[in-house]
Amino acid sequence: MTGSPTFDFAGARVLVTGGSRGIGRAVAQAFHDAGASVAVTGTRPTASDYDTGLDGFDYNCVDSTDAEAVDDFAASLDRLDVLVNNAGANGMDEASPDGFAESVQLNLLAAHRLMARTEALLAASELDGGASVVNVASMAAFRPAAFVPGYGAAKAGIVQMTKQYALLWAPSGVRVNAVAPGLIGTDMTAPMRAFDEITEAELAKVPMRRWGTPADLVGAFLFLASPAARFITGQTLCIDGGYSVT
Repeated sequence: MTGSPTFDFAGARVLVTGGSRGIGRAVAQAFHDAGASVAVTGTRPTASDYDTGLDGFDYNCVDSTDAEAVDDFAASLDRLDVLVNNAGANGMDEASPDGFAESVQLNLLAAHRLMARTEALLAASELDGGASVVNVASMAAFRPAAFVPGYGAAKAGIVQMTKQYALLWAPSGVRVNAVAPGLIGTDMTAPMRAFDEITEAELAKVPMRRWGTPADLVGAFLFLASPAARFITGQTLCIDGGYSVT
């Protein structure tokens, strides 16, 4: 698009969890196109097991719910400038104690663990503007969603965790922010989009009256990790077509 802002991440090391498809895939591509060396994680054994095309990325199979696997993966990294905590999913029975706990583990605790295990690498970054963590929240952090109580609670935790670690890591020069997507057309939202009644009700809450796309989000991630945002930390940026103001 003519006149679009550009960002230069040449020489930067970026990690996007859940970067094999959907929002994560688009964010990984955007950093790659801006010159970064990008690693992504996924749950399938190899990059070739995905049909999204992961050429140009360092693919890593990591089960985010496995603490030892997360620790081992973090220990394998030798440098990191930007961490995008994107991996997550909705559960099937989140109202049950086990389903709720599983969702919180995947959508909140795994992100926290990876942050904790990469703190030293981020603090050592020489990236202009400082290293960044960009967490992925959700509109479910601000409005209850009947079928995903665990996911909503976890995403609310992401928003608060972002504030807490912005405070804790500011002395180390590491900025921590979050992006909260609205209604975005991905594989994750496909089940909801299959029901016209649900879709129409949700779109009625969006002043721009359309679904967003992963491409609508990527500029926010690049901006928050760039020197242009060097004085921004602890913030959650809603990219939602106005959903959060209705």
